[in-house]
Amino acid sequence: MNPFMVVCTYQPNTDMAEVAKVIPQEQAIAKSLQEAGRLGAIHLALPRGTVFLEVFAHDLDAAQATVLELPMSKWWDLDIFPLVRPH
Repeated sequence: MNPFMVVCTYQPNTDMAEVAKVIPQEQAIAKSLQEAGRLGAIHLALPRGTVFLEVFAHDLDAAQATVLELPMSKWWDLDIFPLVRPH
C-alpha cells in the first residue's frame, strides 16, 4: 500500500445543511475504512472549505475509489497526491 494525501475542497454553493445530514454516515464509513487500513488521518479546515485525507492504496485510482466511498465526496473536488518518504 502506498500513502496518498487527498485534498478535498467543497464545491461552490455546497449546502452545508445537507452536508451536516450525512455526518453520522460519513463517520461510520470513515471508521470502517480506517479499520481496514485504507484511511488514516482526517484533518478538517472547514473555514476554508477543505478536508485533508491520508489514504493508503495501491495506486491513484484506488486512492480515489476509497475517497468516493465517503458520502461527502459528492460535494468535493479532489486533488490526489502520492506521498514520498524523505530519504
